[in-house]
Amino acid sequence: MKYLFWTLLVLLILYLLALRGRSGHPGLAKLRGWNYTHRGLHGNSLPENSLAAFRAGVEKGYGSEFDVHLLRDGGLAVVHDSKLLRTTGLPGRVEDLTTAELKNCFLEGTTETIPTLQEVLAVYSGKAPIIVELKPEGGNHAALCEAACAAMKGFEGAWCMESFDPRVVYWLRKNRPEIIRGQLAENSLRNPDSKLPLVLKLLLTFHLENFVCRPDFIAYDFGTRKVLSNAICRKLWGLEAVTWTLRTPEDHATAVREGWIPIFEHYLP
Repeated sequence: MKYLFWTLLVLLILYLLALRGRSGHPGLAKLRGWNYTHRGLHGNSLPENSLAAFRAGVEKGYGSEFDVHLLRDGGLAVVHDSKLLRTTGLPGRVEDLTTAELKNCFLEGTTETIPTLQEVLAVYSGKAPIIVELKPEGGNHAALCEAACAAMKGFEGAWCMESFDPRVVYWLRKNRPEIIRGQLAENSLRNPDSKLPLVLKLLLTFHLENFVCRPDFIAYDFGTRKVLSNAICRKLWGLEAVTWTLRTPEDHATAVREGWIPIFEHYLP
């Protein structure tokens, strides 16, 4: 029994150490106290991740969280899905397009087209903070990180980067440690639609990737946020916490009360 006790104690200590991130980045203070739209203030004929939706959010005094993909010519597109069908009705993938071809991709049957990252940055620079989610495809995480970091030069205001892909967060740790970095996650074990391998589900659900990525914050699904690893990251290691996606004022109030930075859609806080 004595050996079992010490074995379990060692495993517990290793687990706690594995969840340690990097707390205390001075730039985090400028991200707190804001409400962040999810893909812009979309709805009411304003498509998600459109310049019109982003402008509407800025006019209301909100920051935003949005998605970035790498284009074939090295440009950067702000759109959620890799596949174009849902947002534009077109076949193919955004990664196969050039920057010029984005102007032929009309969003949700409107005159709005898929914007570039530079166009979106122009909307927010000097006005509101942003959370930039990097969405790599086909092993292009390093090229995506390099292009996105270069694009952020000159942006006036608070910003950070996040990703579901631990390779992105690790790349930021090793190559651009001055940038605020976050690990997106959810309880993948409770998501029947998740196609991730079991090992990756366990890593992301319980933040075990923190051991190598050392994020400044965790960004966790609101509906599945009540896992022990979130409490350990926040209370023991002092990591900042972002939650997504809030869809009711009641959930928003709960998130703020619990100390999460809120990302919302379909209502006005």
